[in-house]
Amino acid sequence: MMQLSESHSHLQKNSLFNSMNRFIGAVNNMDQTVMVPSLLRDVPLEEEREVAAPKSSGNSDIEDGDMYSYYQLLKSIRCEIEWGVMRAGEAEKRKESRAPISRLDSEEEDSEVSSEEDEDNLQKQFQFHMTGLHGVLSKLTQQANTLTKRYKQEIGIGGY
Repeated sequence: MMQLSESHSHLQKNSLFNSMNRFIGAVNNMDQTVMVPSLLRDVPLEEEREVAAPKSSGNSDIEDGDMYSYYQLLKSIRCEIEWGVMRAGEAEKRKESRAPISRLDSEEEDSEVSSEEDEDNLQKQFQFHMTGLHGVLSKLTQQANTLTKRYKQEIGIGGY
Protein backbone atom coordinates (compact mmCIF):
# COMPACT_ATOMS: atom_id res chain seq x y z
CA MET A 1 0.00 0.00 0.00
CA MET A 2 2.82 2.43 0.84
CA GLN A 3 4.56 1.79 -2.49
CA LEU A 4 1.38 2.60 -4.37
CA SER A 5 0.89 5.94 -2.62
CA GLU A 6 4.57 6.92 -3.13
CA SER A 7 4.42 6.24 -6.87
CA HIS A 8 1.04 7.96 -7.03
CA SER A 9 2.39 11.13 -5.41
CA HIS A 10 5.36 11.13 -7.82
CA LEU A 11 3.00 10.94 -10.79
CA GLN A 12 0.74 13.62 -9.35
CA LYS A 13 3.72 15.95 -8.99
CA ASN A 14 3.94 16.06 -12.77
CA SER A 15 0.21 16.54 -13.36
CA LEU A 16 -0.98 19.58 -15.24
CA PHE A 17 -3.36 20.43 -12.41
CA ASN A 18 -0.48 20.54 -9.90
CA SER A 19 1.67 22.56 -12.31
CA MET A 20 -1.12 25.12 -12.60
CA ASN A 21 -1.53 25.21 -8.81
CA ARG A 22 2.22 25.72 -8.31
CA PHE A 23 2.20 28.57 -10.83
CA ILE A 24 -0.89 30.21 -9.30
CA GLY A 25 0.66 29.86 -5.84
CA ALA A 26 3.93 31.43 -6.99
CA VAL A 27 2.08 34.34 -8.62
CA ASN A 28 -0.10 34.80 -5.52
CA ASN A 29 3.07 34.89 -3.39
CA MET A 30 4.61 37.38 -5.82
CA ASP A 31 1.46 39.51 -5.73
CA GLN A 32 1.42 39.51 -1.91
CA THR A 33 5.13 40.32 -1.70
CA VAL A 34 5.14 43.11 -4.27
CA MET A 35 3.38 45.82 -2.30
CA VAL A 36 4.35 48.66 -4.66
CA PRO A 37 4.42 47.32 -8.24
CA SER A 38 5.46 50.71 -9.63
CA LEU A 39 8.88 50.17 -7.99
CA LEU A 40 9.43 47.46 -10.61
CA ARG A 41 9.25 49.98 -13.47
CA ASP A 42 12.53 50.53 -15.25
CA VAL A 43 14.24 47.83 -13.17
CA PRO A 44 16.11 45.85 -15.83
CA LEU A 45 16.04 42.10 -16.08
CA GLU A 46 19.67 41.57 -15.10
CA GLU A 47 19.56 37.80 -14.77
CA GLU A 48 18.42 36.76 -18.24
CA ARG A 49 19.11 33.09 -17.55
CA GLU A 50 16.62 33.10 -14.69
CA VAL A 51 13.99 35.34 -16.29
CA ALA A 52 14.32 34.94 -20.04
CA ALA A 53 12.47 37.48 -22.18
CA PRO A 54 9.58 35.89 -24.05
CA LYS A 55 9.97 36.11 -27.82
CA SER A 56 6.62 37.70 -28.51
CA SER A 57 6.50 40.36 -31.19
CA GLY A 58 2.86 41.14 -30.47
CA ASN A 59 3.26 42.44 -26.91
CA SER A 60 5.14 45.76 -26.73
CA ASP A 61 5.01 45.82 -22.91
CA ILE A 62 7.22 42.73 -22.75
CA GLU A 63 9.73 44.13 -25.23
CA ASP A 64 10.57 46.83 -22.67
CA GLY A 65 12.23 44.08 -20.63
CA ASP A 66 11.65 45.47 -17.16
CA MET A 67 10.43 43.65 -14.08
CA TYR A 68 7.12 45.51 -14.12
CA SER A 69 6.20 44.09 -17.53
CA TYR A 70 6.94 40.59 -16.21
CA TYR A 71 4.85 41.25 -13.13
CA GLN A 72 1.90 42.25 -15.31
CA LEU A 73 2.43 39.31 -17.68
CA LEU A 74 2.49 36.74 -14.89
CA LYS A 75 -0.64 38.19 -13.29
CA SER A 76 -2.40 38.19 -16.65
CA ILE A 77 -1.53 34.53 -17.28
CA ARG A 78 -2.74 33.61 -13.79
CA CYS A 79 -6.04 35.33 -14.54
CA GLU A 80 -6.39 33.44 -17.83
CA ILE A 81 -5.75 30.12 -16.09
CA GLU A 82 -8.24 30.88 -13.33
CA TRP A 83 -11.00 32.41 -15.46
CA GLY A 84 -10.35 31.06 -18.96
CA VAL A 85 -9.52 32.70 -22.23
CA MET A 86 -12.95 33.78 -23.37
CA ARG A 87 -11.84 36.40 -25.88
CA ALA A 88 -9.66 33.96 -27.79
CA GLY A 89 -12.54 31.47 -27.93
CA GLU A 90 -14.91 34.12 -29.25
CA ALA A 91 -12.45 35.10 -31.98
CA GLU A 92 -12.09 31.47 -33.03
CA LYS A 93 -15.87 31.09 -33.35
CA ARG A 94 -16.02 34.15 -35.60
CA LYS A 95 -13.33 32.73 -37.88
CA GLU A 96 -15.17 29.43 -38.17
CA SER A 97 -18.46 31.13 -39.05
CA ARG A 98 -16.74 32.87 -41.97
CA ALA A 99 -15.19 29.63 -43.30
CA PRO A 100 -15.57 29.26 -47.08
CA ILE A 101 -17.63 26.38 -48.43
CA SER A 102 -14.59 24.90 -50.22
CA ARG A 103 -12.95 24.41 -46.83
CA LEU A 104 -15.95 22.38 -45.69
CA ASP A 105 -15.71 20.22 -48.85
CA SER A 106 -12.05 19.45 -48.18
CA GLU A 107 -12.93 18.48 -44.60
CA GLU A 108 -15.38 15.88 -45.92
CA GLU A 109 -12.60 14.32 -48.02
CA ASP A 110 -10.34 14.19 -44.99
CA SER A 111 -13.02 12.38 -42.99
CA GLU A 112 -12.22 9.19 -44.91
CA VAL A 113 -9.25 8.65 -42.59
CA SER A 114 -9.95 5.76 -40.25
CA SER A 115 -11.18 6.52 -36.75
CA GLU A 116 -8.26 4.56 -35.29
CA GLU A 117 -5.76 6.89 -36.97
CA ASP A 118 -7.77 9.88 -35.73
CA GLU A 119 -7.66 8.57 -32.17
CA ASP A 120 -3.90 7.97 -32.40
CA ASN A 121 -3.37 11.44 -33.82
CA LEU A 122 -5.53 13.07 -31.16
CA GLN A 123 -3.71 11.24 -28.40
CA LYS A 124 -0.32 12.32 -29.77
CA GLN A 125 -1.49 15.91 -30.14
CA PHE A 126 -2.86 15.89 -26.60
CA GLN A 127 0.38 14.48 -25.15
CA PHE A 128 2.44 16.98 -27.14
CA HIS A 129 0.43 19.94 -25.88
CA MET A 130 0.27 18.65 -22.30
CA THR A 131 4.06 18.26 -22.24
CA GLY A 132 4.52 21.75 -23.68
CA LEU A 133 2.04 23.34 -21.29
CA HIS A 134 3.66 21.61 -18.32
CA GLY A 135 7.07 22.93 -19.41
CA VAL A 136 5.79 26.47 -19.92
CA LEU A 137 4.03 26.48 -16.54
CA SER A 138 7.24 25.30 -14.86
CA LYS A 139 9.21 28.13 -16.47
CA LEU A 140 6.56 30.70 -15.57
CA THR A 141 6.55 29.47 -11.96
CA GLN A 142 10.31 29.88 -11.86
CA GLN A 143 9.97 33.40 -13.29
CA ALA A 144 7.40 34.38 -10.64
CA ASN A 145 9.67 33.06 -7.88
CA THR A 146 12.68 34.87 -9.36
CA LEU A 147 10.75 38.13 -9.65
CA THR A 148 9.66 37.85 -6.02
CA LYS A 149 13.27 37.26 -4.94
CA ARG A 150 14.56 40.17 -7.04
CA TYR A 151 11.87 42.49 -5.64
CA LYS A 152 12.97 41.61 -2.13
CA GLN A 153 16.56 42.36 -3.13
CA GLU A 154 15.58 45.72 -4.64
CA ILE A 155 13.78 46.90 -1.52
CA GLY A 156 16.25 45.28 0.88
CA ILE A 157 14.07 42.83 2.79
CA GLY A 158 14.23 39.15 3.59
CA GLY A 159 17.94 38.91 4.34
CA TYR A 160 18.99 39.28 0.69
